[in-house]
This record gives sequence, C-alpha cells and structure tokens, in this order.
Amino acid sequence: MAGLPAGSEGDAAWSALVRALLVRNDARLAQRFDAGAPAEHLIRLRARAIDFLVNKTWQRCIPAAAPLALFAVGGYGRGELFPHSDVDLLALAEPDQQQHFHAALSRFVALLWDAGAPVSQAVRSLDECTRAASEDPTVLTAIVEARPLVADAAASARLRAAIAPERAWPPRAYFEVKREEQQRRHARFGDTADNLEPNLKDGPGGLRDLQQLGWLAQRCFGVTSLSGLVPLGHLGADEAAALERERRALSRLRFGLHLVAGRREERLRFDYQKALAARLHESDDADTLGVEKLMQGFYRSAAIVQRLNERVLQRFEEYFEGHVAPLPIDADWERRGGYLAARRDGWMRMEPARVFALFAAWAGDPALRGLHSQSARELAEMLGEIPDYANAPEPMRQAFLALLRGPQPVATLERMARLGVLARWIPAFARVSGRMQFDLFHVFTVDQHTLAVLRNLAGFAAGAPDERFSIAHQVWPSLRKPELLLLAGLFHDIGKGRGGDHSRLGAADAREFCVAHGLSEADTALVEWLVQQHLLMSTTAQKQDITDPEVIQRFAETVADRQRLDYLYLLTCADIAGTSPKLWNSWKDRLLADLHTATRLALRRGLGHPVAAAERVAENRAAARALLREEGRADAAIDALFARMPDESFLRGRPDQIAWQAAALADAGGRMPVVAARHPAGRDRLEVFVHTRDRDGVFAAIVIAFDRMGLGILHARVLDGPADTVFDTFQVQPGDARSPLDPAAVEARLVQALSGDLGAVRPARRSRPRHLRHFRIVPQLDFTDIDGGTRIGLICNDRPGLLADIAGVLRTQRLRVQDARIATFGERAEDLLLVSDERDAPLAPERRAALRDALLAILDGDS
Repeated sequence: MAGLPAGSEGDAAWSALVRALLVRNDARLAQRFDAGAPAEHLIRLRARAIDFLVNKTWQRCIPAAAPLALFAVGGYGRGELFPHSDVDLLALAEPDQQQHFHAALSRFVALLWDAGAPVSQAVRSLDECTRAASEDPTVLTAIVEARPLVADAAASARLRAAIAPERAWPPRAYFEVKREEQQRRHARFGDTADNLEPNLKDGPGGLRDLQQLGWLAQRCFGVTSLSGLVPLGHLGADEAAALERERRALSRLRFGLHLVAGRREERLRFDYQKALAARLHESDDADTLGVEKLMQGFYRSAAIVQRLNERVLQRFEEYFEGHVAPLPIDADWERRGGYLAARRDGWMRMEPARVFALFAAWAGDPALRGLHSQSARELAEMLGEIPDYANAPEPMRQAFLALLRGPQPVATLERMARLGVLARWIPAFARVSGRMQFDLFHVFTVDQHTLAVLRNLAGFAAGAPDERFSIAHQVWPSLRKPELLLLAGLFHDIGKGRGGDHSRLGAADAREFCVAHGLSEADTALVEWLVQQHLLMSTTAQKQDITDPEVIQRFAETVADRQRLDYLYLLTCADIAGTSPKLWNSWKDRLLADLHTATRLALRRGLGHPVAAAERVAENRAAARALLREEGRADAAIDALFARMPDESFLRGRPDQIAWQAAALADAGGRMPVVAARHPAGRDRLEVFVHTRDRDGVFAAIVIAFDRMGLGILHARVLDGPADTVFDTFQVQPGDARSPLDPAAVEARLVQALSGDLGAVRPARRSRPRHLRHFRIVPQLDFTDIDGGTRIGLICNDRPGLLADIAGVLRTQRLRVQDARIATFGERAEDLLLVSDERDAPLAPERRAALRDALLAILDGDS
C-alpha cells in the first residue's frame, strides 16, 4: 500500500485501494465458505484483514507519537467479523488530545467509511469510559471485549482499570442486569425462537445468548471463554462442547445470510430462506423441502442453546446467592432455592425408568421456579437411557398416563418437550421437533404448534370464561376422560413430514400408542378418530353452509354421538387458535359454536329424523317474531316486514339476524338503499346488511367499497328479494386489527357507493405485501353446475384487494353472485362463489370459458 501520498490529497485513491482490497478479500472468503470452510474460521480471517487495513489507515492519519490508543471492541474486539458486521472501534484520548486530534480522527473514520468498512467509533478518555460504562451496561460489555490495535500494554492496563468491577458494575449487579436485558430481548420475539422469520443474532437461542454467557464468564469469573467455566464447576465439559457445536451451526447460518442478503441482516426472512438453503446445499426430497430442512436445523440449535442458557444462568444465580438450605419434599425430592432437585446425586444413572417421578413431583408443587440445574444436567446426560414407550416397562407407561390424569398435565408435557424427554418417549414427536412448514398459515414449528394447542386445551380446562371462546368452558365439563383429548392434541399433527395424509398417519400412531398404554378399545378408538378427523369440523364450518339442514345432517352422521362432538369441537378450537395468533377471531368462534349447537340438536333429535326446511323456516319465523315483539312492534307490522324479505332468509338466517334486518327495513321507512352494520360479538368484526335494488354490478360495488375501507370479507350471503331487490349480508373485519370499526361510518360509505353509478366504484391498486411474494400457488378453478347457478371453487395466492378484483371480473362478465364463502389460510385463499347468468341459470359453456380466462388473467398476474 506504499506509493500513495501521505497527505489528504491522496485520500480518495487510498480509500479506493482499501475498498478494492476489502472486496477481493470478501470474495475469497465467500468462495471458501461455499467450498465448505468453517464460518468460525472465516470470521476470524475477516477480522484479521480488517485489523491490517485499520492499522494502515491509522498510520496514514495519526502521527506515530500521538498519545492516543485504538482498540477493537464488541464483536470485532472478540476477533469476529461476519461479512457485513459493524467494525466497532474505541479511540482512547484525554479531553485535550481529543480536541487536538479531532480532525485527524475524523479523517481516519471517513477514509474507512469511504473504503466500505462500516466503522462505528467512540472517542473517550479513561474517565469517560468509566462514566459511560457505569451508566450503560452495554457500553461496559463492548469495552470488556476490547482488543488493542494501536495500544501498548500500559494503555490496555489503564483501560481495564477504568472499567474494573469496583468502578463499574460489580459481578453480581452485572449478572442481574444482563439477565434482565436478555428477558426483555426475548420478550420482543414472543419468548420463542420458533418464528417464521427468526432473528439469528438477537432472538431466543440465537448467537447473542451465547455471547452473553461469554460476557458473564469474563466479567464475573475472569475466564476468557466458556470452556474456562468447566474447571470452575459452572459448566460441564459436555455442555461446553454442545454450546460450541451450536455456535458453529448458528455462525454458519449467519455468515451465509449476510452473503445472500448482500448486507448486514440478522433476520432470516422469507426473502432469503430459499436462497440460503440452496447456498448451504439443502435440497428438496419427496417429503421435505430444502428450506424446511434449513429451518429445522436452526430451530433445533436454538432450542439447545435456550435449554443450556437457562441451566447455566441458574448456576450463576446460585453462585451469587450462596448456599441455601434445601427443603425436603419427600424421600426423593427437595427444594433448593425454589427449584426442584433430586436428593441423591446420580439419581438418573441409578433409576432412569423413574424419570416420570421427577415430573410428577414438579407438577405437584405449582410454586416451584423450575428444575434445579444439577438435576437438569443429570437428566440431559441420561436422555439416551430413557426408553421409548414401545420398549418401556409397563410401570413406566402407567406413570406417563398418571401424569396426563394428574395436576398440570399440559405444563408437564411442555416441560418434557423442552427438556427432550417427550421426544425420547415418543420417537414420532422427535421427527416433528423443530419441523417448519414453509407457508404463512403455520406460524410455528409442528412441535410448538402442538404445545400451543395443548395450552389452549388447558385454558378450557381452567373453567373460567374466555371471551375468545364463547362456549368452550361450558363444553369441557362434559368430557368423560379429558386425558383422551390431550392425547388427541399431542398426536393430531405428529404425522407431518412423512408423505401421505398426516391425519391418517397420526391416527395410526395414536392407536399404537394407546394400545401400548393399555387404554380400552373404546378410548383408543376415540383418540384415533379425533386425530384422523381433526380437520373435519374446521372445513365443514368454513367451507360449507352450516345453515343448510343437509350439511348439518351429513356432519352429524359422521360424528355420530355427543361425546365425539364435544371432543372434536374443543380440539378444533384449540387447533385453529394454536396455528396462528391472527387466525382465530369471533367469526370462527361463532361458526364453530353454531355448528356444535346445530349438530347437538340433530343428535338429540336422532339421525333418523332430519330437519325439514319448512320446519326450520317456521322455527326461525317464530323466534324472530318474538324478538320484534320485545321491541314493541305489532304483529301486523311484523307480517308486513316479513313479506318484504326473501323466504330463504328464514331458512339461512338466525332469529336475531332476521329480527335485526327486519328492524332495519322498518327504520328506513321505504328508502333505499338500506344499510345496517353492527358488532355481532366482540369488536373485531362487523355484520353488514344491504338491501337495495337489484342491478348488475351491485355485489362488485359493495365488495370494492369494503376493500377501499380496508375491510376484508369473511363471508357473504346474497339473496334475491321481492320486487327485484337484493338482501345481502356480509361478515367483515379490518385488515389491520388496530383499525377501529365504526358501524355508522361503514353504513355511510356503503350508502354513498350504492347511490351513484356502480361502474364508477373501482378497485384500489395496492402493491403486493413482501411476505406474499415468496409463496407461489398455481391458481386452481373448479366449476360445478347446481340448482340456481354455477359454483366456482377458487384456490390462489391471497393478497389485498383480491376479492374486489374478482368481483370486478364478475361485473364485467355481467354475472350475478348468489353466495360467497371466503376462507384464507396464510398466503392461500380458498373461496367458493355461486354465480349465475342474467336469468339466474348456470353458466353456458362459452361463458364459463370466458370467465375462467378472465379470472386466470388477474390471478396469474399476481403470482
């Protein structure tokens, strides 16, 4: 790097030269990474390369005799630099020297920035280092890892003294503040690593957790690596090896992510997952996508880091709190500092078959803080000795069943899963541990989704009403054996990732498990049926018309008895709500509750006595009349209102809905359009009623108006009324859950849209959300002629404004919409539309072909 002028006149050339060297070096490192070189070796090589360039640039800008010192801090201080990591520097200078060398230091940083090195430099005196470190533990953490670049031994010693424990954050205080900091950081990610787009660095189980253990080891115990904790008894050699193994795995992912993203990126976003999987040579096979293999590897690494991190932090806590006298629980167990501990060291080596006794003792005392680190380590060391259920002795199987029937069964299953015991006991659970499904519908890994389902079931068992689930707390007490529902929840998705129908595979696993544990044939058959049919109630409620007596009759015939219905209802609610926090809403709650109620009545009446349509109409008329009478309306007025309503309203609608719509007609006094909106349950959705003259394009105008208001349609019922009118009912919810739902504002906007030229109501143009761009679904269209029209089954990528665009196509094709059922599963839209021509007849072949082409044109354009 010789030959360039030392003065500022050569700075541009200097930066260009340094930039070229950096680019060449990074390209070589990327090639070596792709060839399989370990990431932990490459990040140190990159740090060494930056050391050379920083030193040369310092020499160019700072006189050799200057009383300044330069240190690498943070990750760079550890000697680790990923492809796009920041280069953190600390220039040590007393106040007068800071002023004197201000221009030179600014030039130094500018040259490095111009060269493409993302430098972050702090300039502090020793007193300023002390003050900053005392005020902010993150500053202390950065300086603790300081590594001299241009500094002698004396300067390094002075810096260490400036942040010594007696001057800033003594060990116990530092431990406590860093533990609290980790808790806050984990909370930002929902306290789980099992997110669809996890953060490799800061998320739970990420590299930051490993780094924090290193900081605590250095600050609190004076050792420079985690392995240094082994002789001190704070870490086992096997634990240190496991942490190092997972550090290498996570470093490989982070190095590759930086390369794929082309910038500093810590979040494993959908934008990069497939590309990173390809770069790491994770290929698809018959059962699993390469990207799913990549993500499963991460989730499993993060789970191990979380488990060991928790254990080591507990040991640090015990060290600082000192000896606490244990409190005996029984002959085998005691409390140590609020943690459950075995009274005999080596208890697992002596009796591995008694592992479930540990969880029974834990479940018996809700006040316990957790499992003592020593007992947790013994359990981890002996995991391989725990037999699976097929090879376990009978007493061990009965002990497992006793846990399901005892106190805190779901918390116990969660603990067993977190500590690796459940995967040993049920090998099929091990296969789905950390298994990610590459879609937007399943936001958790299969094992974490399963645990979420079980937690929902525990909530039902608690008995307290939950506004999210209107009748679940009432249904739970009817269960004959609640543990059977827990088993169904445990096995319902356990067959995923093996090819074939996961419901059937899981049902076979469940039967084998129940038989091995000595359950009766009746109980075994119930668990098997629940696992095989766990999607039945969801698909019936969301994809079929549950106001149709024939639909209820078919569903009731499949369910066959009240016990199965109650078990299936609770499993379905727990499953949907456990799939995604955004998936459950008051609409789904109402659908499932209505289906449960209607089926219960059908079973009570007897499957040989199905409800006739005339009977349903008469019941609904009578019930709606009673409600209107309570409002003070006379029978003659009620009869007049009912005469203005289509007969099918009394077949399809609920009594309260019929009465509400009749009241809206009365209040309108003959004006049209009539629009009424209400909150049917909770505040997360609206029910909207529209009565207006039947014109081509009415449905499209309504749908587009909803879309422009930011409202998504959950369900639409379109009925023809007397005298060329329509009676449309919509269930809508805001696309942004934080948006307020004002019924009066919705009514006004719809009246305005329907009072003018319907053709002037045009869809809004929106860009496709980022996360939807990575999930390509080939559009599927299915046409079936039925009485009254043609039913269209549509599967495609969901996006904002999709239904509005579809409605626009139907308007252009001059088609009438008779009914619509809207269902969205992550990135996947599955809609059912009943349309007809101008004569309310099924579509002729040529019109069907034209509609298919027009729909595919807008759907293919999305993909």
